[in-house]
Amino acid sequence: MSEAMDRGFSEAELRGRVRLAQARMALAGIDALLLTTEPEIRYFTGFLSDFWLSPTRPWYVVLPGSGEPVAIIPDIGKAAFACTWLSDVRTWPSPDPDAEGVPFVCDAIREVVGEAGVIGIPMGQESHLRMPIEKFLWLRETLSGFAFRDCTEIVKSLRMVKSGAEVAKIESAARAAGAAFGALTRTTTENDSERDLFRRFKIACLEAGADDVPYLVGGTGTGGYDDIISPPSGHRLRRGEVLLLDVGARFDGYFCDFDRNFSVGPPSREVADAYTRLREAVEAGFVAARPGATARDVFLAIHTAIDRGGGSPLPTGRYGHGLGMQLTEWPSLSATDATMLEDGMVLTLEPCLSLAPGRYLVHEEIILVSETRNRYLTKPAPDDIPEIRLVRN
Repeated sequence: MSEAMDRGFSEAELRGRVRLAQARMALAGIDALLLTTEPEIRYFTGFLSDFWLSPTRPWYVVLPGSGEPVAIIPDIGKAAFACTWLSDVRTWPSPDPDAEGVPFVCDAIREVVGEAGVIGIPMGQESHLRMPIEKFLWLRETLSGFAFRDCTEIVKSLRMVKSGAEVAKIESAARAAGAAFGALTRTTTENDSERDLFRRFKIACLEAGADDVPYLVGGTGTGGYDDIISPPSGHRLRRGEVLLLDVGARFDGYFCDFDRNFSVGPPSREVADAYTRLREAVEAGFVAARPGATARDVFLAIHTAIDRGGGSPLPTGRYGHGLGMQLTEWPSLSATDATMLEDGMVLTLEPCLSLAPGRYLVHEEIILVSETRNRYLTKPAPDDIPEIRLVRN
């Protein structure tokens, strides 16, 4: 199948998402959804653009209890949005600090609902409102006959379960990043800094088919690392260190998110043993992540595996998460998340292990939860930690 055929989603799939949302809205007593964020708008319309990186202009979609959604967008997006399946697309000249489309949104809501009703807006965990707060307060005052209610569970329940087309996009992103990881041990030299490695790794991901690499973090250290979220530094690799790269490459709007550890020169026994325990903990999570189990069950399975192996679990709050249009999505594999797993969910499994105060290792894979048989969407890391043999360039 050509790359062009792999891109985007069929109109039937997008319409199906709207119908499922409308069925859940009816059960919840919600008359329309007001969507303002990129993932939610893209999920129902198929509209994909990096223009969202500019915070100047708000975008809106009103999804009624029946019928097609109404898009209210800045006029700069009119031509691009015309490629979506929506037929009712309204625009205004933005930036418009005085109004920013609010009158158009109010008109659309009244048209599809009437003069009173219940409007759902995502308000819960991992949601936000992408419009000026003052404009939202104005909108709510203008629509004084309407009640506003949290619809996070409706959006969450739909987005957590991926279609086959969504899974294929995540897997394509993971395949590109996997190819870049495969080249890392062959291309690293004594003169390479963290910045050199990051730059070359991103290029390798793009050459392997990724569209972008918006997320790449990592760390280095002797016998482990203590920081994996800061930008890369000018530090040059030294023998005896451990290197981690954690990548979020993207293909057609969908992320992968996984990491790989490398030993610079032969690993110490402590590092080799910790690496093995982390792989065993991932496998424990893989086995536990069955439909009907909870996110908490998977967390406990991973936590128990680390404890049983003699390691010290880190208090990170979770051992993985959902994945898709965003780098991290619902659920959290944590001790407090009772979300029930379903067939079609995509999760990362991410145990971490403390080796000593200030030194730790992390390992992460991506899996698909299935009624028949779970499967890895990443090619699992090798049994033994890969070794980088520094060469002179």
